This record gives sequence, C-alpha cells and structure tokens, in this order.
Amino acid sequence: MFHKFFKTDWLLLLAVLLLLGISMAVLYSISMSTASEGGLSIFWRQLIFILVGLVFMLVFSKINYQTLKLRSTPIYFLTLLVLLAVLIFGRTIRGTAGWIGVGSFHIQPVEIAKLSLIIFLASFISQKKMELEETGRLIASLVLSGAMILLVLKQPDFGSAMVLVGIWLATTFVSGISRKKIFIMILTGVVIAFAGWFVLAPYQKDRVLSLIHPETIDPRGAGYNVIQAMIAVGSGGLTGKGIGHGSQSQLNFLPEKHTDFIFASIAEELGLFGDLLVIGLYLLMFYRMRIIALNAPDNFSYLVVVGIMSMFFVQIFENIGMNIGVMPVTGIPLPFLSYGGSSLIMVLSSIGILNNIYSHQESVVKSEEY
Repeated sequence: MFHKFFKTDWLLLLAVLLLLGISMAVLYSISMSTASEGGLSIFWRQLIFILVGLVFMLVFSKINYQTLKLRSTPIYFLTLLVLLAVLIFGRTIRGTAGWIGVGSFHIQPVEIAKLSLIIFLASFISQKKMELEETGRLIASLVLSGAMILLVLKQPDFGSAMVLVGIWLATTFVSGISRKKIFIMILTGVVIAFAGWFVLAPYQKDRVLSLIHPETIDPRGAGYNVIQAMIAVGSGGLTGKGIGHGSQSQLNFLPEKHTDFIFASIAEELGLFGDLLVIGLYLLMFYRMRIIALNAPDNFSYLVVVGIMSMFFVQIFENIGMNIGVMPVTGIPLPFLSYGGSSLIMVLSSIGILNNIYSHQESVVKSEEY
C-alpha cells in the first residue's frame, strides 16, 4: 500500500525538483534588488507558489486520468467562458489584458487554457477517430482550438497563442492522419502566422522586428530587452559570476529578469555550465515523457502526453530563444524557472497527470505479466 501511494516516475520528478531548486537560488539573488510585492519578496511568493503547485501535482497524480477525459467538454467550454470574461473584466499588465486580480495575487487564465486544450483535444480526437473521417476530424479540431486561440490573441498574448497552436499541431500530427493532411496542417499554420501579424499590437510588432536588428530598431525600447539579455548571457562565461553577483540583474539593467529573462539571469550568475545543466534537465524530462508516451495505456493518455510535451517544448524553445536573440520577445515563461504562480501551478499539475498515466501503465504491464 505504501509503495502504491508513492508510485511515480522518480527521474521525471528529480528533474523537476532540481529545476525548482535552480529557480529558487536565482530568485533569491534577484529578490535582493527587486521591490517586494504585497509585502513579500518574489522569493517567498514563489516558494508559496511551489508549495501550492506541489499540492496540485499530488492531487492530479492520484485522480484517475480517465476522469479528465469524461469531463473534457465541460472543462473546454468553462475555459472559453473564463477567457471571454478576462477580455471584459480582466486587468491589463504589461500590455496584456489577461489577468484576473485576487487581492495582491493575479491569476492568468491562459495558463489554465493550455492544459485545458490538451485534455480536450486528446479526448475529442480519441473519441472521434472512428466517427469522423480524417478531414472532418482535422477541421473540427481546428475550429474548436481556433476559438480558444482567437480569444487569447484578443488579449493580446501572441506567445501563449503560439503555444496553443503548437499543442493543436502536435496532437493532430500524431493522431494518424495522412501526409496530405499533414501538408494542409503546415500550410494552415503558415496562414495563421501571417494572419496573426495583423492582429498584433504595435509593441508586439516592434518586438518581432527588433529580433532582426535590436541595436537599430529602437535600442532603448523594443530592442533594449534583447540587447541586455544577450549581454547578460555573454558576460557569464563558463562558470558565471556567482549567485548575487550578476551585474545586469543586480543593477536592474536586465528587464523582467525574474520572469521572461530568467534564463539570462541564470547564464550570468551560473555561466554556461548552469545553462547546460538547465537544458540537460529539460532533456531528461522529455526523455521520460517519451517513455511514458510510448507505454501509454490508451490513445487518450498517449495524446495527453504528446500535448504536454509540445506545450513544454514550445515554451522552452521560445523563452530560451528570446534570451539569446534568436526568437522574438513574447513574454512566455520558462517552465519551473520563471517567477509566477499561474504558470508554475499548471506545469506542476501537468507533471501530476504524467505521473498518473505512468502509474497506470505500470499496472497494465504487471497485469499482462500475470
């Protein structure tokens, strides 16, 4: 009974805990030069978020994932209502009207939407695979995902919208459709990308343009973030300047050093070795997710794992990319490292779901052995 209760993928959990440890070390350093929020420093607030997130992870690891499948449709439509309510009643922070205030804390519903879309698409595709032909299934999934994506674009939150697009592309890609349909998917993604340009806010367009020449495209505005992040990354060298000794972060030259650009803060204080450790831990996570996906008990759980993998991949690729100047600045948090409660709680919840699927696949293997 004791072993069954603590059954989990320990390598996956170890990678997550180590990433959280790196985050807390760097945030402790940053908190020395950052104003407190609501009477608490970002270090202590993040510690609270971690504790809440771990509770969510434990809960989701014990709730049978099939329960999520049965409630996927209500979850989807409830998420749509929340995203719509955010546009009407939400608070605007850093140009994005995607927050709901609860006292001194703010909740970002788009983080919930990412996990909600994963669960809904996995359920929809696994249920409709025998009921709809490929084209019908593809169009239906695109329309249903598109409704959520458009609400996120209206905030406007282009980065999170691209994460949702990535989730849709990944789950439909592995659902067994033909190469012709894959080409249609890619073409659709290109069209969405071009169409998305026209709904971007001016400051978001500046962020994309500053990617090409940050030093010439408003170096004190849109290009400033990229320039300072690249300086921080380059100044860390191999071993870094040490915790609490990063000049770019400690002297506040680096903007959003605890959220969007925490990877640059890690590079400056822990150096190339610190960055490689972070990337290595992410690779370990993806390796364990792949193992869980390959041994998934059913099609629904397989699609859930693929969706979670795509969510992590897009966010990690985009965040690290914008920290080293190869991707536009979109405000995407770096999983387990960036400061913020909504994102952290949701990614820890997704780890709980993965562990739940892992525990069930072990049960399947044991039953087959007998």
